[in-house]
Amino acid sequence: QVQLVESGGGLAQPGGSLRLSCVASGFTFSNYAMGWARQTPGKGREWVSGIYSDGNDIYYLDSVKGRFTISRDNAKNTLYLQMNNLKPEDTAQYYCAKFTKAWYTQPDYWGQGTQVTVSS
Repeated sequence: QVQLVESGGGLAQPGGSLRLSCVASGFTFSNYAMGWARQTPGKGREWVSGIYSDGNDIYYLDSVKGRFTISRDNAKNTLYLQMNNLKPEDTAQYYCAKFTKAWYTQPDYWGQGTQVTVSS
C-alpha cells in the first residue's frame, strides 16, 4: 500500500533552517509529481511547493520563494523540502502528498504530517 512518511520537523528560531524529508513506498515514485502542503489550526491546507515526476517543473507559494527549495531523489524514493530563513508564519503542520499523474493534478495520498514551529 502507498505510504508517505515525513520527518525533519521541529523547533527552529526565526532565520533558522530545517529540512523535511518524505520517504515514499508502495508505488513507483519516479512516475508521479509530489508536493508539500501545510496547515495551521483554523486555516485550510495550502500548497507550499510541488515538483513534477522528472523534476522539470517546480512550484512555490509566493511567500516561500527564495527561502524554500523542493527536491527529489527518485533513486531513494524521497522528497525533500529545504527551508531556510524561517519565519514565525511558517509555523504549521507540513504534509507530503502524491499526485495522481506525473504533473500537478489532485493529490490521492497524504503523509501523516510533521510539525514545524518557528519561534524564539
